[in-house]
Amino acid sequence: MAIAAGAVAAPARAQHVAKPWPASRAMPPLVGPDLQGQAWDLAALRGRAVLINFWATWCAPCKEEMPTLQTLAELEGERLAVLAVNVRELLPRVVRYAQSAGLTFAILPDPRGEITRAWDMKVFPTTVLVDGRGRPQRVVSGAVDWTGAAAQDWIAALRG
Repeated sequence: MAIAAGAVAAPARAQHVAKPWPASRAMPPLVGPDLQGQAWDLAALRGRAVLINFWATWCAPCKEEMPTLQTLAELEGERLAVLAVNVRELLPRVVRYAQSAGLTFAILPDPRGEITRAWDMKVFPTTVLVDGRGRPQRVVSGAVDWTGAAAQDWIAALRG
């Protein structure tokens, strides 16, 4: 099927693989400041569902899912903590991107990749969903429409 001159093609559908967090694997700590200097500690978020997204500005699928991640953060408010770990990038680049994209959720810079290595993340974007009891439930590799039905089901399951 040809696209007429001047027409805009629809964006590609997000491709992702969702799997349960391995039962035998302990969840690493996640501690660090966000772009505004606020300290975050995953252990202190017990009682809230948490979404941890590993991403980079050089990653096209990461940038593709960011608007829906922002929408999810806005819709969920205090019911869901959204933490986005930026992987091995210079801080000014991350700040510029976050401002230009209108991202208001917590972005934790990981310029040396220490957090990313501790969590053994090798594919970007990858998202870990943690329930209110502080237990990781699901790992989603690849871009996701965080406003879509599958993502809504995953988030609802975190609340038990």
